Amino acid sequence: MSGRVKLDLNFPDFQAQLFALEVNELKPLFKTLTKLLGMVWTDVYRDPGLNWEKVKSMENTYTIRLSLQHWAVVCRNEDFLCFKSLHPSHDSACGRK
Repeated sequence: MSGRVKLDLNFPDFQAQLFALEVNELKPLFKTLTKLLGMVWTDVYRDPGLNWEKVKSMENTYTIRLSLQHWAVVCRNEDFLCFKSLHPSHDSACGRK
């Protein structure tokens, strides 16, 4: 369970938010997703650009930075990084206003 990161992008909320983005917003997101595919889990936890952070109010839920303008709410399920939702700021990803 400490192998390469696999991505699960199948959560409906995440897909709806992703497909609503403008084309110019997608390139940095896909660059980060590609980067994640080349990583192992210890790299994800330590990478300063991703800013892996626990969401205190939710069990097994974290935020990561996908671009300068977008954060994702994620969870880990074995080697899968499951993307639950996409947000325009860290505060909105954590449920803060």
